[in-house]
Amino acid sequence: MKMKYSLSLGRIAGIQVFVHWTFLILIGYIVYANLKQGMDTIDILWSIFFILTLFACVTLHELGHALAARRYHIKTANITLLPIGGVAQLESMPEKPKEELVVALAGPLVNVVIAGLLFPVLSLSGGLDDLDVTRFSHHNFLPSLMVVNIWLAVFNMIPAFPMDGGRVLRALLSFKFERHVATRIAASIGQLLAIGFVFIGFFSNPFLIFIGVFIFLGAQGEAQYAQARSLLSGYTVANAVMKQIPALKTTDTVDSASDQLLASQNKNFLVVDHDNVLGTLSRDEIIRALREGKGAESIEGFMDRDFLSLQLNQPLEEAWTTMRTKQKSAAPVFSGSTLVGMLDTENVAEFLMISEATKKD
Repeated sequence: MKMKYSLSLGRIAGIQVFVHWTFLILIGYIVYANLKQGMDTIDILWSIFFILTLFACVTLHELGHALAARRYHIKTANITLLPIGGVAQLESMPEKPKEELVVALAGPLVNVVIAGLLFPVLSLSGGLDDLDVTRFSHHNFLPSLMVVNIWLAVFNMIPAFPMDGGRVLRALLSFKFERHVATRIAASIGQLLAIGFVFIGFFSNPFLIFIGVFIFLGAQGEAQYAQARSLLSGYTVANAVMKQIPALKTTDTVDSASDQLLASQNKNFLVVDHDNVLGTLSRDEIIRALREGKGAESIEGFMDRDFLSLQLNQPLEEAWTTMRTKQKSAAPVFSGSTLVGMLDTENVAEFLMISEATKKD
């Protein structure tokens, strides 16, 4: 799913591209900085055009990751452009180290190719004679674009997980270590470098502080995700299924659903008609309906009809990963075609805590 408050820019190679509203902050900052330096209107417009062209290169960078992942049958939900760069939301990362290496390297390689294509053009036109990009103008547009693409390739290859270089490092480590161990090592190195970025940012460029925080939190999240997958490995949905199904009927109102929400520890419900599952209803959906003043209405208009169905003998790691990818907080569980229970993310979290505690013992 796309990030909140993002504007669609269309599709490239079948992949939806969004730009986040915070991108406007970057444009505003560029205009403010240029005005402060005394630039005229023409140079300011060229600066904005340069930023837009640069982010077109960032989009191609992310598209490189997406198309490389497609080669291994991994889909990309979308690409979102942010002030700090782009994010290609892959449904998953390749499990094989060699495949992850290809996907991670594909992005920086795109920037190298762009710089490589610009080099002969600048060489023939004499543009290489003036590579001073400390002060941007329309006269050094292409030299600046070439240099920035080289910088993007080099910067992204810093071994700070979850940046491309960090993923390359994890892929290389995965040839020797188990994936969750390789992730933990790469994440620790990434967090160490992130602290360095933040420290340097306080004394030089504040933008490094934001990059450092992004890397630190991203590395932490990736390490936790890999550890969770490792703990779930070897189990099936049957090990964590909720057999006492919290169920509602389509004729129930939002008010009655909220009553059940308060009367139990359940935060997700199945909406059923006899043994047929028609949808799921979460706490967030109930609260949203109440805020809209629709407590007296049927839950049928607020339930999620596009629910995920799981099988009892399905690997728990696979089920949990799919729920995360599709952003489903609950899913009905079947044995063949018979409804036998429900799996929700909170129950999986509790199973993880029990599994971790048991392994520590």
